[in-house]
Amino acid sequence: MEPHLIIIALALAALVGVSLGLLGGGGSILTVPILTYVLGMEPREAIASSLFIVGATSAVSMISHARAGRVRWKTGALFGVAGMAGAFVGGLIGGFIPGVVLMVLFAIMMIVTAIAMIRGRKTAGDAASAPTHGRATIRILIDGLLVGVATGLVGAGGGFLVVPALNLLGGLPMAVAVGTSLLVIAMKSFAGLGGYLLSVPVQWPIVLGFTATAIAGSFVGVALAGRLPERALRRGFGIFVLAMGAFVLTQELPPLLTTLTT
Repeated sequence: MEPHLIIIALALAALVGVSLGLLGGGGSILTVPILTYVLGMEPREAIASSLFIVGATSAVSMISHARAGRVRWKTGALFGVAGMAGAFVGGLIGGFIPGVVLMVLFAIMMIVTAIAMIRGRKTAGDAASAPTHGRATIRILIDGLLVGVATGLVGAGGGFLVVPALNLLGGLPMAVAVGTSLLVIAMKSFAGLGGYLLSVPVQWPIVLGFTATAIAGSFVGVALAGRLPERALRRGFGIFVLAMGAFVLTQELPPLLTTLTT
């Protein structure tokens, strides 16, 4: 692998860490395209690698948020256990799906996530209309399972789906939802990785170097959390993710259509 590509990938890895530390999500949305298009990994290997990178980076970022009192362990563990079950199943299934199909699904997930980010979401002020505790627990478990399947399958759809669920269903303030989401992301990322490792190899030296750089970037993100306007950040990042999703779709959809028509 050419040295300049590794340098570019490591620089982009720092942005992955900043995103996770600052926004509680966005890691896999960036990591999979970097590993695929910059480092040339096969899609299934890129997804499996991203699950380790994002899981480890989220776990480290979570520690800083926990020290600031922005992690709710009980709610996060509840969502995370359901997410782990779904992620393991998704990882098992993903290991046997053609790479081009996974990348198209990934691009669709990017576009859906980006639209949700750009549109924004309700704030904690809507708590009066939130479900009761029992119903909220059931919905958290169901949401955790479904988000876990998506994360395990295509290596994306983590934080930007978990944060609003924790905010609206769990009744957590936004800053606390971001911190708690990192616990959930770490749990289900490693579960999804376990599913993939049964059928997909991983280039550990590259993955560990990428992970270390992302972790360094996450400290910058955590330090900036709460100091920058969240709404503007999410909208800006959403536009970027939308563009990335469209790019991935244009790269992967033609080969898929060619395969289906031959």
